[in-house]
Amino acid sequence: MITDKIKHQIRSIVGPENALDSDLDRFGYSYDSSYVPLRPENRPDLVVRPLNVREVSSVMALASEHEIPVTPRGAASGRTGGSIPLRGGISLCLDRMTRIVELDEGNMMVTAEAGVRTIDLYNQCAAKGLFFPPDPASWKFSTIGGNVAENAGGMRAVKYGVTSNYVMGLEVVLADGTILKTGGKALKNVTGYDLKSLFTGSEGTLGIITQALLRLIPMPKKRGTLQVMFASLEDGCATVHRMLQAAIVPAAAEIMDRFSLEAVAKYRGTPLDPTAQACLVMEIDGDNDEALASQARQIQAVAEGCGALAFRVAQSQKESDELWAARRGLSSAVASLAPTRLGEDISVPRDAFPEVVRRIRAISEKYGLPIAVYGHAGDGNIHPSILCDLSNPAEEKRVHGAVDEIFAAALAVGGTLSGEHGIGITKQPYITQALGDAGIQTLIAVKKALDPKGILNPGKIW
Repeated sequence: MITDKIKHQIRSIVGPENALDSDLDRFGYSYDSSYVPLRPENRPDLVVRPLNVREVSSVMALASEHEIPVTPRGAASGRTGGSIPLRGGISLCLDRMTRIVELDEGNMMVTAEAGVRTIDLYNQCAAKGLFFPPDPASWKFSTIGGNVAENAGGMRAVKYGVTSNYVMGLEVVLADGTILKTGGKALKNVTGYDLKSLFTGSEGTLGIITQALLRLIPMPKKRGTLQVMFASLEDGCATVHRMLQAAIVPAAAEIMDRFSLEAVAKYRGTPLDPTAQACLVMEIDGDNDEALASQARQIQAVAEGCGALAFRVAQSQKESDELWAARRGLSSAVASLAPTRLGEDISVPRDAFPEVVRRIRAISEKYGLPIAVYGHAGDGNIHPSILCDLSNPAEEKRVHGAVDEIFAAALAVGGTLSGEHGIGITKQPYITQALGDAGIQTLIAVKKALDPKGILNPGKIW
């Protein structure tokens, strides 16, 4: 219960205009980009928007004293309900913490507050010839704090990895308000437990990430875009597999099935080859034009050996943007075909990609639900999108059955429940199956040690 006295104390910390409790404000912080149903009980009692780490620390100390639940929030672009306040309390939104504190060109590192947008960080670093590779689909509005909390990935993960590969240090406010600084600019550091890795991907359940120190790399001098059409999804997957085995590593390798291609063609009003059943869109990079041309020739040889129907190299930035627009706009294109697009996120070993796709097709037929299949073929991260109408109770039941079987299929081939979206609320029923009882008990022990009162993002993960 947040009393008027507590509200007054919080307003004295963050300013009256940054502690909101109107019905409209509370409603606006009761949902995110997932398909978790809107419920009145998911509204916070108070929305708090701190400006700096000192304010976050003071708010958390007060919340700890009165055992008030606190749900961290950035841009709310998460897909699993992680920023939805299930138990009222405080929605702690860090969107005012937007400073890029330092761009250290000598050490090729950048320090940014949690509310900095991914695209803004990218652009500021790029202006200095430095590259921050993680590029989640929401990078135009997702924030650095959320990226770290979810260990966000993106299309470039096949060559450059995910957010955790770039986190050098973190500033975290613990449940009792203590400010913890962990990691640093030293490239090698085995002094104590690796706490920065513990908080990365913790979904706000262990602490509030307020600042991140991130490693950068030199910006590639040249980039190119390739599009390859195939008569089957298996041929596309085989191409990626053989490329990687031959040490040909594209910066990105995105695959789309026939259903996805039809959705994009309809959405954009463009023609589609009737024989094409799958498409690969790839980004390559290097030091000069000849390096790109060499990579393109090697990839073309591999693709043609796998039965490619057509191979296209973008000849201009405009062509490149057009090819990537089809992939980046795919979610919207698919979503336009039904009242609800339930987008999932599974990750499997790369060589299991075709098998899981076959299983997903069988699930689609079994439940009578269209499922678009696309994803990051280079690292085995698949995004099956179920098209449905969740307002229909009978269809909703079929959807839940399909989701259950999609997750079971991923686990059966040695995969896992999430490659980049986290567990949040939506994947809770499956986590014990994925981690086992011992794994769950170990995670809970860590949670209890860092958050003994259970106030940090309660109701998430388990």
